[in-house]
Formats: sequence, structure tokens, C-alpha cells
Amino acid sequence: MLRWEATEVKEAATVDAAADIQGTSAPETVVPSSVPQPKDDFQEELVIRPLHSGDIYASFQFRTLWDTDFMRENKVSHYRLFPKSLGQVISKFSVRELHISFTQGYWRTMQWGQPFIPSPPGAELWVWFQDSVTDVDATWKELTNVLSGIFCASLNFIDSTNTVQPSASFKPLGLGNVTDHSFLRYATLPREIVCTENLTPWKKLLPCGSKAGLAVLLKSEKLFHSSFHSQAVHIRSVCQDWQCKTTSWELRQTLNSVFDLHNSGQTKREWSLFKMFSRTLTEACPLASSSKLYIDITDNPQGEQFELSPATSLLSQAVVLGDRRTFSVYDLTQETTFGTVRSLNLLIRWKSNEGEMLRPLLHAERYVAGYGLQTGEIHTLMYNNHPYRSFPVLLLDSVPWYLRLYIHTLSVTSKGKDNKPSYIHYEPSKDRVKPHLLEMLIQLPPNSVTEVTVQFERALLKWTEYPPDPNHGFYVGSSVISSLVPSTVAMHTNSTRERPLFSSFFPCKEESSYFVRIYTEPLLVNLPTPDFSMPYNVICLTCTVVAVGYGSLYNLLTRSFQIEEPNPGLAKRIANVIRRMRGVPPL
Repeated sequence: MLRWEATEVKEAATVDAAADIQGTSAPETVVPSSVPQPKDDFQEELVIRPLHSGDIYASFQFRTLWDTDFMRENKVSHYRLFPKSLGQVISKFSVRELHISFTQGYWRTMQWGQPFIPSPPGAELWVWFQDSVTDVDATWKELTNVLSGIFCASLNFIDSTNTVQPSASFKPLGLGNVTDHSFLRYATLPREIVCTENLTPWKKLLPCGSKAGLAVLLKSEKLFHSSFHSQAVHIRSVCQDWQCKTTSWELRQTLNSVFDLHNSGQTKREWSLFKMFSRTLTEACPLASSSKLYIDITDNPQGEQFELSPATSLLSQAVVLGDRRTFSVYDLTQETTFGTVRSLNLLIRWKSNEGEMLRPLLHAERYVAGYGLQTGEIHTLMYNNHPYRSFPVLLLDSVPWYLRLYIHTLSVTSKGKDNKPSYIHYEPSKDRVKPHLLEMLIQLPPNSVTEVTVQFERALLKWTEYPPDPNHGFYVGSSVISSLVPSTVAMHTNSTRERPLFSSFFPCKEESSYFVRIYTEPLLVNLPTPDFSMPYNVICLTCTVVAVGYGSLYNLLTRSFQIEEPNPGLAKRIANVIRRMRGVPPL
């Protein structure tokens, strides 16, 4: 017999509604004053989604809530669950929101669908500062250096040449309707490599570290052998209840990974926790109030596609990205979940390859066209796969200064016709100071492909500005597309605490649509590169000429000349030897 998690929520809502109708409040649980209410809370979740390609999408969510005020005059000194390093960063730099991600690989939207929380390849950082910050640029520079040390990353390379100030994108995801975008900074490092030294400090931010709970599965050699890996940290202020009478700080650590069937060396479509992570689950984090494992069985209602072992009777439904999904739930706080062996090794065994993935309503791609090393053209394609509804999208492009955009060549076409943007914000670049910033609000017609093109000219850099491998090319960050995509499922926004964590990150104000943010591929552009072997040849030739010329002159100036007598004959030398033996002076 199946048991649904949503039943308890509905029953509680029914009791509250009945009490309101009768004019009385629902009975509340009285807590003795001697037992203090905890002001912080920690939850952990793992969502596993079997993909139609045979791959496995695993998404970890760790959320820490703390009812405190980092901006007060008396600095917070006692930390229990919230990491002290991040709390000091919030307090010192007056941070309103902070979002940072490190991603290795590119998310294949058409094969895997939409991720729960998207992120571009490389490193991404965007921060909202408090209104009390006077010098945002100086604070931003100092903050990037501090975060570089915390996460062992190259964030110290973020400067004015790769930082932009969006005017419409990246609205705050937490509380506060901030309209002054002068307190927002956004930067990417598309060439940043993610490795173990980034994962280790990320795991140390968890209350239990990697010693207990779901974090024991985070084994670096398995995670970095996957097709896609992304880890992120999100800090924002949120409401504790639907009336938003009290607020708290939320730290959400996410880690997403896609395990490829062929890269793992498996010969059959069968997955388990041990095969994916080389570990099994033995206990929940002792400091966690909730620890759950979700398996997406929406496409497998009767078990005709794959089989779960061990089975569970607990089910849950949630609206995720505009679609109502069904999940099998394993509650790690219950001892019965682990069985008699005190270990949970979930097994997913495929039975059938049939089934089609729901095509995403919105996805995009980008590439560079042209030939030669003087000019080129950037093409951005945005696909609206909805059969009958159009919707607007907000496109953000940050292009480095060494690609000089010809903004008069900007064109937007849909179905072969011009599509005039309703909003355009463009900030030209300044050589070696700041990049280009282009934001446009474009209406995408139903079932169409909208193409945005702009031409550019490649700049010639100074020879000291080239990286050690200049012929590899220069990376251009991903385009960012934000939109409210039409949804056929009404989203209930007043029960965020009862819904799974992975379904409640982006706020949504309309029941007929949901917010989505997608990223295109980063670009790899070749620039005019001098022949760095010529200086080497010139140096070698010059050194040879100098050595020969200077050596000859030095020998002439320092050598001492002496007159050498001619060698005597053999008879004379024999006579001199005889004369020396006889004590007579030689001839």
C-alpha cells in the first residue's frame, strides 16, 4: 500500500481552514519555556532522475536556515550550523545575496532536459550588496579575493575586464525588491577548471562535513569521472512562513552530476549507489532535521521501464519546472529505511528502453561564424517549442573587449522576419578596462527559432597579454537567457517548506508560468597571434653574433703576446742533454 507525503500537508491545511471559518485559531503546540527553540535548521536531500539515454542525473541539496542578523552592530560570534567563514563574509562585505558556481562540462538540454539549478561552464559569481556599501567596485574586488581563498579557485582573476553590471537580469532571488542595479555585480571565468581542491572546501561548509549523511557519497574520483559536474553555493534571505512575518538567512549548497553509462564502463543498464559513488548510505546527518532520498518515477508509474530495489511505499508529488513529478521517497531518519544490514544501496535496473523525454520548451545555443582572423559573427539561437504560446525572454551577453562589436550590425529574426526587441541596453567596452554588455527583451513566437547575430572585429593584443597557450584560443562566457515559460501545472507557492528543496529555489509569482534560466555554450575564439618562435630565433642569432664578436675583441684586449724561439734540431737537443749531464751550460 502506497503512502503519500502530501496527505499530511493537505490534512493540516484542512484543519487550519476549518478553524479560520469558525473564527478560532487552530490549536498550537505549547513548548515549555525551559526548552529553547532552535534558530537554525539543516536539511539534506538527494534526487536521482533516470534519464532516457540510460544516464543518471544526481542532484544534492543541502540547506541551512539561520534566524539571525549579520548586519547588526554586535557581530555574530557563535555559529552552530551556519559556516563561520561565510557568515563573516556576509557581515564584512554587507552582502545581500551571493551566488557562486563551479561547473565542469556542458549541460546537454536536449538529451537530459532542464536541470534543477542551471549553471554555465567554468566559474560564475554574482552578488547583490546592501545599500550601505559606498564603494561597490572596491568591495567587489576584495570579496572576490576572499572567496578565491575560501574555495581554492582563481576568482582573484575577476577584475573590471570581465565584470558587468546588468540592468535587468539577475534580479534578487530572496527578499527585497531592489531596483538599483548599481549594487549588483556579475562575472564569469569560462576557463576555470574544477577539481578536488574546489570540492574539499565546499564539503567542509556542511555541518557534518563528509563524515555522515548524504555527503559521504561525495567521492571526488567518482564525481569528476562523470559527464557533467557542478557545485554551487547560494546565500539569500528568505521567509520562514508564508506570511513572511519572520525572515532568516538561507545557505543552499547544491551539487549536480550526470553519470554516463559508457564512461563508467558498464555493459548493462544497471545503476546503484555503490556503482555511482563507491559508497552506500548508513545513516543520516545527526544535525539534520530532514534527510531524504528522492527517485523520480514519473515516467515509470507501473514499473514497466525500470525497477527500484529496495522498494518504498512512501511517494511524493511536486511541481518541478512546470511539470508535476512523482518521486519515491526514502527517509534516512527512519531506521527501517536501512533494513537489518544498516546500509542502503539503492539499485535501479532497466527493463525497457521505450519512452520519450519531454522536449524542453526553451533552449538555446551559440556559435561563431566567419573566416580569417580579422572579423567574425556571433550567432545565438533561441528555440520556443511551445505549440501555440509566445513568451518574452531576457538575453544577456557579456563579450570581452578584444572582440569589438559592430552594434549597428545587430539583427534579430524569427521565422525569416525581423523581430524588434522591446528593450535594449548596451554598454560599449573600453580597451583593457571593461567588456561589452548587451541586454535585450525579445518576444519568441510559438514553435519558432529566433536568431540573434552581431558582427565583431578581433583586436591585436600586446605580446605580454597572451596566455601561455595563445593558439588554444580565448574563451567567451555563455549567454544568459531568463524567462517565464508557460506552464500547464499550477504552482502553489505557499507551502515551500513542505515541498522538496529542489523544487523551490526560483520564486514564481504566476501560476500559469515558471521561471527558468538557461545558459548557452561558451565560445572559443582565435585572435591574431604573433609567431612567438621568431623572438626566440632573433635572441639565438643575436646572442651568437654578440658572443663571437665580443669574444674576439675581448681576446685581443686581454691576451699577452710573447716571442717564442724556434725549436732546436735533434742533434742540438741531444748535445744540450749531454752538456747538462756534464754540468756544462747548454748551447
